[in-house]
Amino acid sequence: MWGQEVTFHSDSRLVVLNVSLFDRDGKIVSDVPRSAFTVYENGQKQEVTVFRQEDVPISLGLIIDNSASMTGKRDQVASAALALVKASNPQDEVFIINFNESAVLTREFTNDIKDLENALRDIDSKGETAMRDALLLGIEHLRHHAKRDKKVLLVVTDGEDNSSSEAQEHLVQTAQQNDVIIYAVGLLGAEEPDSAARAKKQLNELTLETGGRGWFPGDAAEIAGIAPEIAHEIRNQYVLAYTPSNQAMDGSFRKIRVDVNVPDVAVRTRSGYYAPRP
Repeated sequence: MWGQEVTFHSDSRLVVLNVSLFDRDGKIVSDVPRSAFTVYENGQKQEVTVFRQEDVPISLGLIIDNSASMTGKRDQVASAALALVKASNPQDEVFIINFNESAVLTREFTNDIKDLENALRDIDSKGETAMRDALLLGIEHLRHHAKRDKKVLLVVTDGEDNSSSEAQEHLVQTAQQNDVIIYAVGLLGAEEPDSAARAKKQLNELTLETGGRGWFPGDAAEIAGIAPEIAHEIRNQYVLAYTPSNQAMDGSFRKIRVDVNVPDVAVRTRSGYYAPRP
């Protein structure tokens, strides 16, 4: 089964893309034929050798803000996270990281709903917000322990990162190098306008560059409707793969573009990948 992971071989490498298609109303578009897709790497057309639309199990990390400002929102966030897991592939494996000014793995990989529920609700919100540090911990956990090829992180936060040592640019690069898709829910309604704008920009960059998506509801109660939408998107992505025509092992970033010959369809996938070094 093909997944999000880029697989390297001694004489060639396979670049695997998870692609989401949306119509004008933002609804998932299914049943688009292979002939409608064209993939470009650094502007050069590539030959697609794998094409599927299938519901594959994933390794999922829930990265949940536990800072003081989340007090009063935790129950709704926990309920939404559980709704996401319940709407996902039953063979998914899920772990949980909670963060304030530090990030802690609070539940190792499991698909036990009751176990996840206990971990999500047994939280004491306090401290500041180190979101990028928490996402980096999530990427590293996926890299070392994930059993599924397709790797996803969902971060839920209510404010601007004010405590991380990890830089935004390096975090994006690390996610791309490890083929991790990032989704985000930003509960930014209580933030000062400038701070909310900066937080939204950072979350949008993380999601767009990795092929994920960001939601910015006005109220925590809206997350309940967002969670099944995220699960539906993840379970209805197209899988495309190609061996790049440029086989240079130079460590450079290769920009990817996927065109779909269908009217009024928006395409979302990761922006590129890093070539290996010798």
